Amino acid sequence: MAFLDDKYLLGSESALGIFSKIQNLPIIDPHNHADVAEIARNTKYSDPWQVFAATDHYVWEVMRKREVPEKLITGSATPKEKWMALAKVMPEIAGNPVFEWIHLDLRRRFGIETILTSETAEDMWEEVKAALAVPSKYPQALLKEMNVEVMCSTDDPIDTLENHGIVNDSVKRTLIRPTWRPDKSKRIQKKDWKEYIQKLSDRFQIKIDSVGKLVEAMKLSHKYFEEHGCRASDHDTPFVCPCTATEADADAIFQKAMAGNEISNAEFAVYADYLTARYAEMDAEAGWVYQMHIGVRRDVRDIITNTLGPDAGGDVSDHWVDIVMPLCSFLNHTDEKLKVVLYTLEPSHTSSLATVARAFGSKVRLGSAWWLNDTPIGMKRQLEYIGSVDVWYDFAGMVSDSRKICSYASRFEMFRRVLADVLGDAVEMGKLPYIYAENLAVKMAYEEPKKFFNL
Repeated sequence: MAFLDDKYLLGSESALGIFSKIQNLPIIDPHNHADVAEIARNTKYSDPWQVFAATDHYVWEVMRKREVPEKLITGSATPKEKWMALAKVMPEIAGNPVFEWIHLDLRRRFGIETILTSETAEDMWEEVKAALAVPSKYPQALLKEMNVEVMCSTDDPIDTLENHGIVNDSVKRTLIRPTWRPDKSKRIQKKDWKEYIQKLSDRFQIKIDSVGKLVEAMKLSHKYFEEHGCRASDHDTPFVCPCTATEADADAIFQKAMAGNEISNAEFAVYADYLTARYAEMDAEAGWVYQMHIGVRRDVRDIITNTLGPDAGGDVSDHWVDIVMPLCSFLNHTDEKLKVVLYTLEPSHTSSLATVARAFGSKVRLGSAWWLNDTPIGMKRQLEYIGSVDVWYDFAGMVSDSRKICSYASRFEMFRRVLADVLGDAVEMGKLPYIYAENLAVKMAYEEPKKFFNL
């Protein structure tokens, strides 16, 4: 088998046949971190570094792992110098999915089958840069080329969402929908929390002097997002909230924080729990999907966080998260009323989440193996386990979770190949008829996510 050939990730004739049925299906992407303003401007990308690595934490971290100086990753070096540094270490990261994603992007978007190395980097830089100058490689054209039917960005409740309208008017259809992400309202221990509450107050012209007023403002935001095509919320979940806190307890903590006093971890948990319950109720009433991303510990490397700020790489999975009983309490709070998708970064959580999803019926679904787990190994193990414990048909589908649009197709291609391989293995072992596997693949790759997320 040659590198990234037609049999890439496909281990059987059944897998090859199944993949042929899903490889060209439109992309439904319910969760990403697209720069919607960039897509609205729809101007040319400046260079290969911007397209392949400037916003990609995966790339940054493997470069750091191979001892590339930070100047050549996020620092003051020119984009071309950073590109050359990436090319130099590219052979050393072979086996990591970053190696595959970048070369898939080069092949699928630019027709370049050469391996990126120090020797090929200069010519590749010029070839890609020339291609980027053509309007067919501008953001909106790339999304059309990749057959993206709908994509859901990640947006703060104070966002006004004008750029979504600009893009959708430009392409004459609903291509981008917003997703409501209220994490900042819950992060009461952060130094900028009070500043954020003031921004929220200004945005909706409400004096937020209690947790009740905060909820009132968030309801206005929720309604605004609903009117602008939102179909889901998204929640960073370092710990799972059981939805048992009272308004009185949450308000006491709110008042303490507004007075400038330090909030303990226990108080944060109570405050976040109260808001979580209210946000879940809002989603249930609107018919949205509540997306829960479980088990990440962010910004663990001080030297990166202190010099570059948050979300610059250095996030890890945490197996030591109390999931089952708090999650069951949360799900019971809105049982049969709320659609929920459970994403896990930590592979060891898969068994617990699969059994919980099974217990709570078709409104609670497992999302794709998330973040550092969305590799061929991580996705295959998760899909195999889902098939043995939960129901493949109710899988919530793939998400790109990407900050760079050029990689949407490569991420979905990798997932669809893994999906075809898992279902193909089941056919080869006599576990189900081929036609059932083929139908399941279409459902899991396209039809069910589109239906479940109301897209």
